[in-house]
Amino acid sequence: MEFLPDLTTFVTFTIAVWVLAITPGPDMTLSIARSLADGKAGGMMVVLGTSSGLIIHTLLVALGISALIVASPTAFMILKTGGAAYLVWLAIQAIRHGSSLSVKKADGPQKSGMANYLNGFWCNLLNPKVILFFMTFLPQFVSAQDPHVAGKLIFLGFWAILAGMPINMMVVVVAEKLSTWLQNNRRVLRGIDYSFAGIFSLFAFKIFMTQAR
Repeated sequence: MEFLPDLTTFVTFTIAVWVLAITPGPDMTLSIARSLADGKAGGMMVVLGTSSGLIIHTLLVALGISALIVASPTAFMILKTGGAAYLVWLAIQAIRHGSSLSVKKADGPQKSGMANYLNGFWCNLLNPKVILFFMTFLPQFVSAQDPHVAGKLIFLGFWAILAGMPINMMVVVVAEKLSTWLQNNRRVLRGIDYSFAGIFSLFAFKIFMTQAR
């Protein structure tokens, strides 16, 4: 199957996805907030919505980068270099500012399942940080010389969604305890920050070394 990455790439990518999944961000904050307001079902619908947004991001990145490689492999390598620099910047930001997780139970009437789904979907789809991150993250795991780059990008994007969903759903199941515990244990959040920074710094170093050869 030409679209499958090699084992090393697959394992490295999966570890990165898990680190991302446990890193508090807008999607996690929203799923916890809706779980506290509407119960587990509401939180699960948010997770489904954010995952649907990632599907669209995956397809757009895969098709766009494939077209870029056909047009100019050099431009693709410039994109990867810029992506590596962006990952370094994210690592620095994680160390400097850390995770911000402050979730309170929302007041007002409960939202329907579809409302929570759409809330998660649009929150993810229209988040410029998610767009930029996916555009710079996925290309680090493919080569401009790979004739099956589109298939590999789509596989990696969909695998990222599948690998991250169990963690996202677990967050919903233990939402109240998790949010309170994380906010009271800032050292755990700092540990997540340093893990995030370390892994993505390694990715950036790898691509910079590849470019230098």
